[in-house]
Amino acid sequence: MPRCGTSLPGVQQIPARAQAWEREIGGTQIVEAARMAERAGFDWVSCSDHVAVPVSRAAAMGASWFDAGSTLAFVAGATTRIRLLSHVLVLPYRHPLVIAKQYGTLDHLSGGRLILGVGSGHLRPEFKVLGADFERRGTVSDEYLAAIVAAWSEEVARFEGETLAFRDVIVAPRPAQRPRPPIWVGGNSRAAVRRAARLADGWVPWQLEPEACAAAVADARRLRAEAGQPGAFEVVAPGATAFHTGIAARDLAELLARLEWFGREVIPLVA
Repeated sequence: MPRCGTSLPGVQQIPARAQAWEREIGGTQIVEAARMAERAGFDWVSCSDHVAVPVSRAAAMGASWFDAGSTLAFVAGATTRIRLLSHVLVLPYRHPLVIAKQYGTLDHLSGGRLILGVGSGHLRPEFKVLGADFERRGTVSDEYLAAIVAAWSEEVARFEGETLAFRDVIVAPRPAQRPRPPIWVGGNSRAAVRRAARLADGWVPWQLEPEACAAAVADARRLRAEAGQPGAFEVVAPGATAFHTGIAARDLAELLARLEWFGREVIPLVA
């Protein structure tokens, strides 16, 4: 049955969408929203990822983007059931063993509530300042994703690729979920669909029309079958297996009320 998740308030302050009250948001308000989402029956809350916003892009995308790992860990300690989605973590920005360590620890401490959402990134100036390879980001993303899976799935991990190699390493504590936490790939490109189908457990498109989404899902399921990938495949999109719901509000009280209403009136209809 379809599941519903939502973003935490204020964690990405895009000027065209952010509300005035979110500019001063702190931990108390974020925790209140997360707890209400949990009580209302949402399956997950999310936080996105930008490390260093170029000044030239700040007017369009905003400067405030909360760190996903820190924010989700903060929320994990104040909730008990709701899952924790990085939506999405830019893979080429960090060594995959660092990602495996940080988010594996989060899964361990939260009792198995992590969903690792990842993407290959798009912001060339951010790649440059972080020393990441923009031109090879697709290859890097594929290899980093496979390396994270190896670190989580193997007691003593090894990986050999074009851009990365390691052997005889142990990444612990181990994630609580077995064989590993679910991984969802974000992005609308053919490469993102292929990455999701072959290397991950789900796909999260962005503002894709239903017809285009249906065609891409069919393609993903074909690619997944060709790769011999077992198990369910989550599609977080219109008419699919799960929905990521944006909820705007003029203040925290209105947001809490709308989360409660959505849980009471909408989630039972899609469950």
